[in-house]
Amino acid sequence: MSSPSYTELLDLDSDSLTTCVACGLCLPHCPTFRLTGDERMSPRGRIALMLALQTGEAACDDEWYNSMETCMQCRGCEAACPAGVPFGELISGARAAISDARPLPLHLRIGLWALTRPRLLLTGSRLVALLQRLRMLPRVTFLPRRLPLSGSSLPRRTEGDVILFTGCVMDVWQPEVHDACESVIEVTGSTVLRSGPRTGCCGALHEHAGLHDSARELAEHVIATLQGDQQVLVDSAGCGAALKAYGDLLGTPEAKVFSERVLDVHEWLAERSDALPLADVSGRPGVIVQDPCHLRHVQDAHGAVRQVLGHCSEVVELNDDGLCCGAGGSYSLLQPVMATAARDRKVELIRDVSARSGANIVVSANPGCSMHLATAGIEVLHPIQVLAGMLASPGEVVGGSPAGPAGGADGR
Repeated sequence: MSSPSYTELLDLDSDSLTTCVACGLCLPHCPTFRLTGDERMSPRGRIALMLALQTGEAACDDEWYNSMETCMQCRGCEAACPAGVPFGELISGARAAISDARPLPLHLRIGLWALTRPRLLLTGSRLVALLQRLRMLPRVTFLPRRLPLSGSSLPRRTEGDVILFTGCVMDVWQPEVHDACESVIEVTGSTVLRSGPRTGCCGALHEHAGLHDSARELAEHVIATLQGDQQVLVDSAGCGAALKAYGDLLGTPEAKVFSERVLDVHEWLAERSDALPLADVSGRPGVIVQDPCHLRHVQDAHGAVRQVLGHCSEVVELNDDGLCCGAGGSYSLLQPVMATAARDRKVELIRDVSARSGANIVVSANPGCSMHLATAGIEVLHPIQVLAGMLASPGEVVGGSPAGPAGGADGR
């Protein structure tokens, strides 16, 4: 029998737990089950362990912890579940319990703390970028090979028709993506106000790690700094999913109204893509699309990516039902073996599809995915960078040049 403290600690919704009928339709969509074949690494296995702990029929032992900690939280199982089991809600509650019982590793806690301090993050990143160029820093796998020395180059407005949410990591490590997004949005005739350092982090990684109190504090800060009625456009799948979930996270009318203002940038552009003045649509390049889990399974916005890209390129599918690449927020730091195995499977598929289709551009709308794949030699652009390049001049991609996924791209 488990101790009462563990039983009380879990406190998940019993109806949500018992909704699962263990049909097994989720199994092919679960990356950890696909890698291990172990029921404890599957959605229905994890739910069974949650239920057993909550009812006092099982102990909170290493097996239980390992089952919960190895979940990538991709939520591919939710899209496949005929019973509508809210697995994301359940695993989020379980991870919160874990964070109370077993504190996160120190390096992750320091990293999450740094994300809430944009100026410190920018200064530290510039120092790392300088050390990289001086070859004085060993290779750190989760960092881009060449961090930018400076931030975004476009002028910042003090007001705009829409707000571009810039977040924390992406604003410092991939500012060229924000620049490309602003360029494309303004081609439609709209002006862009960036959320910037004052708004800062959305809390997605904190919620993902089970730090719900920190995630709520960050959500309240974001809402307070982005008052108004403009639509909030997001070019990071993980951030977009988090912002759209503020209504559920905080449960306040204000948060629900805010979440209704949020759109993935591709959703917004899909309604305006016919009016985009493409420089040249002849000889359109093939583009391999890697769907971030939080864009496909959580936001269900992956169709908009294809609609937007379809105006300037030939979309090439991976046809793996959006199986997770292994990035999983901070997952690659906490579970490197499983994350690497999932990434290597994705890389093999990308290279196979590239060889068969001739497509040599890979895109993904999430910084975690692109950085994770870069550690295996796959250079990944943001879909909007490809679109911005077609608007600028034929064959030129804003913020980076196309690189062959099977030909030695190194993510630099």
